[in-house]
Amino acid sequence: MRRNFEILGLCMGWFAIIAQLILMLQNRQAGIGETLVRFFSFFTILTNILVAFYFTVRVFGLKRRGWVLFHRRATPMALTAFIVVVGIVYQMVLRSIWNPTGLQQIVDELLHTIVPVFMYVYWLLFCAKNFVGWKELQSWLLYPILYVVWVLVRGNFSGFYPYPFLEVPQLGVGAVVLNVFMVLALILLIMTALYFLGKLLRPKQ
Repeated sequence: MRRNFEILGLCMGWFAIIAQLILMLQNRQAGIGETLVRFFSFFTILTNILVAFYFTVRVFGLKRRGWVLFHRRATPMALTAFIVVVGIVYQMVLRSIWNPTGLQQIVDELLHTIVPVFMYVYWLLFCAKNFVGWKELQSWLLYPILYVVWVLVRGNFSGFYPYPFLEVPQLGVGAVVLNVFMVLALILLIMTALYFLGKLLRPKQ
């Protein structure tokens, strides 16, 4: 049963990512190089890629040194927290600002709704009872912190900000810093909730 979940997660994840890349290239408003950089500037895309790689490593049993990150005990919980936050932020902040249709709507729902729910269910069924150290889980917070630094520094020079709540020229530095802290707080809150849920579900020794 677990392998079937992982195969489905792999297929859904890579389909959504590749389809979104194709759609973005077809509708690009900049050169191909800039469009590719912008594609990989979305936290949604990067997090879905991490989730897709996790399922790929699981399905194909990849065990080389380069894949060690995906074998760590905290990885499923951390990825679940990140992808759930992707879903929450989209539903609460971003869904109302655009109305995709056709294939874009399907891809949009996969990236922001279906994959987040799927990953949470997968974690709950197959990973929640595994022991995870709090310090190991916390180390994953470097990912969103480095992401924010990257997009804000690049945005300062390129003028491109992947999300409206990060647009310094429109909102100002103070408002963007507040928005960043709110999202990071949400990530920490979800991580903490998953950590204690895992402890609750774990069999007593």
